[in-house]
Amino acid sequence: MIQIDKEENTETLKESITYLENRGFENIKADIEGYETPKSYNKKGSDITITPDIVAERAGIKHYFEVSLKSQKPKLLKSKWRFLDVVSRMKNERFKIITKRGHYKFTNEMLKDLNLEKNLIKL
Repeated sequence: MIQIDKEENTETLKESITYLENRGFENIKADIEGYETPKSYNKKGSDITITPDIVAERAGIKHYFEVSLKSQKPKLLKSKWRFLDVVSRMKNERFKIITKRGHYKFTNEMLKDLNLEKNLIKL
């Protein structure tokens, strides 16, 4: 989710973190208060900063999680997902998308536009 949406949906992020903790993920970093902020990436030549919503580890493998909710700026969200997918593949890590009821169609359309094959984590 992009920065504009994070302020409105902190409850969904907390729900996602609880879900991941119950699934055995450790060393959880999230872009909300009370958790360590994950590493951010800056785009050269502009002021755009990309920060994954949640980063966690399980069995020694780092996982990037994005919470997918309907967004006012889908183009920015698509570029963020594409970037995180490429970074995770380069480092042999995992990139997964978490979504909620009412946002499945939006998420599937975004993935289809990006040609990404992802199994959604549905809360």
